[in-house]
Parts: sequence; C-alpha cells; structure tokens
Amino acid sequence: MEGQQGQVSQATLPLAHAHFEKGQYAEAEALYSAFIRQCGWTASARAGPGSKCSPKDLATAYNNRGQIKYFRVDFYEAMDDYTSAIEVKPNFEVPYYNRGLTLYRLGYFDEALEDFKKVLDLNPGFQDAALGLKQTILDKEEKQMRNY
Repeated sequence: MEGQQGQVSQATLPLAHAHFEKGQYAEAEALYSAFIRQCGWTASARAGPGSKCSPKDLATAYNNRGQIKYFRVDFYEAMDDYTSAIEVKPNFEVPYYNRGLTLYRLGYFDEALEDFKKVLDLNPGFQDAALGLKQTILDKEEKQMRNY
C-alpha cells in the first residue's frame, strides 16, 4: 500500500498541473489538495525526513492552489497557501510575489512592499516584482497624501 501511495503522489502533481494549465481549476485544486495531504505536511512538521515529497513540489502545489483561490477572489485563503509555500521553501520567490500582489490588491502596502523586496533579494531579475514594488510605493504615497 505504501508503494501505491507513492505512485499516486508522483502521478497527482503532474495531473494537477495539466488541469491548472487547461484552466480546469476545480479539478486542479482537488488534485493539489490531495497531493498536499499525501505529502503529510502540517504547519508544525515541515517537509523533512518523514515527508513523502520534495520541498519544491510541495511548495509548488501550495503556490498553484493559492493561485486558484486568488482567481476565485478568496484572497485570504490564497495568502495562506502562499505562506505555506514560503514555509516549505523559503527561497522560492514566486509565492512571495503572489502574496505581495494579493496584499497590494487588499491595500496592505507595507506588507506588499516587504514581499516584493524579498522577491528581488532572491531574484533581482524578476521584472514583474520590480514593477509591483514601484507601483506599491506610488500607491502608498498617494494614500498617505489623501490621509486614508
């Protein structure tokens, strides 16, 4: 049975990605969730020796599931998944970027700035993060000028 679960885990992530790429988000989300469960991840037990999955795969599953939630406008749930992806793989810049965009959209400019800066620390060539940082600074200044 253990071997079968491992095979299911190996097949689940590529299948989730395929559904995600086709825009079949309900199917992709269910598969990403199944993959995360199969990895045995909990917030208190980081992916380590007991985990069945690589940190990169697990972080990607969390990030992509977060994207699906973002598309549904479930911003806080999306940020939870981005944060989980970051906890699993702290040097993975994409969930920082995605969380930064979400924070920006919600008007949390200071937090968005921190995430965009982290992206650029990890990957100085990430142009969308540089643009996000610049826009966040401008919007934060405008908000301060309007006193709200």
